[in-house]
Amino acid sequence: MELTNQVIFGGSLLFVLSIVATLLTPRVGVPLLLLFLCVGMLAGSEGFGGIEFTSYPLANLVGTIGLAVVIFDGGMRTKMDNVSLALRPSILLATVGVLVTSLIVGIAAMLILDLSLAQGLLIGAIVGSTDAAAVFALLQTSAVSLNRRASSTLELESSTNDPMAMFLTLALMAYLMSPETTSALELTLFLIWQMGAGLILGYAGGIALVHAINRLNLPEALYPLLTFFGGLGVYGTTAMLGGSGLLAVFVAGLIFGNRRVRSAAGIRRFH
Repeated sequence: MELTNQVIFGGSLLFVLSIVATLLTPRVGVPLLLLFLCVGMLAGSEGFGGIEFTSYPLANLVGTIGLAVVIFDGGMRTKMDNVSLALRPSILLATVGVLVTSLIVGIAAMLILDLSLAQGLLIGAIVGSTDAAAVFALLQTSAVSLNRRASSTLELESSTNDPMAMFLTLALMAYLMSPETTSALELTLFLIWQMGAGLILGYAGGIALVHAINRLNLPEALYPLLTFFGGLGVYGTTAMLGGSGLLAVFVAGLIFGNRRVRSAAGIRRFH
C-alpha cells in the first residue's frame, strides 16, 4: 500500500512539474520536449529524485502509445490539400533523406567510436529518422513560422519515415547477427509489406472509424474516447500483421480528419 501511495504521489508530481514547465517555453525559447527530458533526468537515478527505472518494456509500451496518439492527432489535423502539396518532397525525404542521414551518421560513428562499418550504420539507422512527436510539438508553437509547403512537408515526412528507418535497422541487425544468410530479397519484401500494409490498413481503419462515429448513438463524451482507442486499434492491428503501425495510424487520422464526423470539435479538443 505504501508503494502504491508513493507511485501516485511521484507520478502526479512529475506530471504537474511537466505541465507547469510548459509556461516557460514561450519565454525562453526552449523546445517543450527538452524541458520534459530535463524533468525526467532530474527525477532519475542521477538526479535529485533518485528514481531507479530499468523497465525497458514498460518504457517502450508507454512511448509507443504516446507516439501513436501524437501521430494520429497529427493526421487528423493535416488537410488533404497539404498532402497533395507536399507529397513528392516528403516521400523523397522519408526514403532517400533517411538513407543519406543514416549513412552520414553511420560513417561518423564508425570513425569516432572505432566500430565496423555495419555497426556504425546501425547507429545511423536508429537515429536517422525524424521524430514525429518533436516535429508536431515544434510546429504548433508560435515561435516557429514556416510557409505552408515547408510545414506540410515536415509533418508528412516525419509521419511516413518509420518504415524506411525500421527497414534499415532490421536489415543491419540481421546482417550483423547472420551475415551469410541475410537475403536482400527478403528484406526488400519486408519493406514493401511494411509500407503497403500501413497504407491499406490505415485507410480501411480510418473509413471504419468514420462510419462507427457517425452511426453509433453514444453519449457525447464517449465519441472522443471511441476515436482515441479506435486509432490505437488501427496501430495494434497493423503492427501485429507486420505492417507499419505508425504509418497506418497517420493515414487513419488523415482519413478521419478530412471527413464529416459527429462531434468533430469535441474530439479535437480532447486530443
